[in-house]
Amino acid sequence: MPTTIAVTGRAEERVDPELGAVSLTVAANGADRDRVLASVGETHERVLAAIRDLESAGALESWSAGQLRVWSHRPWNDQGRQLPLVHQASADVEVVFRDLDALGAWVGPISATADVTVQGIDWRLTDATRARVQEAAQRTAVADAVRKAAVYAEALGLGTPAPTELADHGMLHAQPIPRAHKAVAMRAMAMDAADAGPTPEFAPAKLVVEASVDARFTAG
Repeated sequence: MPTTIAVTGRAEERVDPELGAVSLTVAANGADRDRVLASVGETHERVLAAIRDLESAGALESWSAGQLRVWSHRPWNDQGRQLPLVHQASADVEVVFRDLDALGAWVGPISATADVTVQGIDWRLTDATRARVQEAAQRTAVADAVRKAAVYAEALGLGTPAPTELADHGMLHAQPIPRAHKAVAMRAMAMDAADAGPTPEFAPAKLVVEASVDARFTAG
């Protein structure tokens, strides 16, 4: 009777990021509502003007700017007394760079601008590269599963294992096989591997694309 061998194959591919998405917020607060609005509005326009210049120079993949949000609240002091009304205004902006040198040169000065806070940098791949690297990881994960099954078969003194099932994460249906391996995900994910703090020089680590497959083989 043939022996069933269940394994999980895993692989990862490492690739340099191609895009850097900078998230920033233009915000201010104060007692004078008109002054707060004017300050945020002027800074927002200067930031957008700089972004349009970058776009014209071909440094950007895309960019977006959210609407200006305005609200007011009355804070409380440590004695439980409600303080005068405080007005706040903010607007979010995302700038996706394809020129990472331009990103480094731009983030330093923009982070030093009054009323501007750089929230972080998300390192990314283009869709085409992500698909290519994910496919490579999936192929390598399958090869890893085949290699593991061959090792187990040899250790048991069996012949070459023949594949019977291969599945993405969670799709290999449970069967009444003693001590069968639990299914593990096939996934592809890019992990941010660089500090998102405001600094004019960047050396982002490679992004990692991972894949895993579940497989069953028989050998006898």
